[in-house]
Amino acid sequence: MSTAAVSSPHHARPGAVLADVLPASTAARARLRDIALVAGGAALTGAAAQLSVPVPGSPVPVTGQTFAALLVGASLGTGRAFLSLMLYAVAGMAGMPWFAEGSSGWGMPSFGYVLGMLLGAAAVGALARRGGDRDVWRTAGTMAVGSVVIYAVGVPYLALSLNVSLGEAVSLGLTPYLLGDALKAALAMGALPAAWHIAGRARRG
Repeated sequence: MSTAAVSSPHHARPGAVLADVLPASTAARARLRDIALVAGGAALTGAAAQLSVPVPGSPVPVTGQTFAALLVGASLGTGRAFLSLMLYAVAGMAGMPWFAEGSSGWGMPSFGYVLGMLLGAAAVGALARRGGDRDVWRTAGTMAVGSVVIYAVGVPYLALSLNVSLGEAVSLGLTPYLLGDALKAALAMGALPAAWHIAGRARRG
């Protein structure tokens, strides 16, 4: 994959994501770069998952996990993001203690959110390749789509795990997190377009 030529967030190479701006002069170096990005995205998600605040009455804590997963999606693009979150999920299932609150395995009721992050990151990556992270409002929409995908998997999984109705699962695993999701989206609305502007200045300078 060649180095992206970026002059501004609105005139960057069509289909490029932030990771494509990183230089890779040969195909071998591009592969090494992509391997490092995939591993780094998994590690970032695992580290963010440890920023955890329990929610009274719910088995799903508030964490930085989903925010990191969506940032990985926007920054890496669909394929690399999916591989990164797959690595995160598989390693956690195998015993790596980097799910929320240092947990691992797949028996916890919140594991559906981990599965949802695979699809959410991929969806965000696809939108980012269409320019969905290059200005404030498109970034907001992109983050909203990713969050909806995560909840669409995580909430039904929670209902099945706890043997409760879907409505109760929504109360336990969605409603308490909407304000936090709005704050995370606001952070992304500032961070991602700003990163494109910085990348454009670096290429011009």
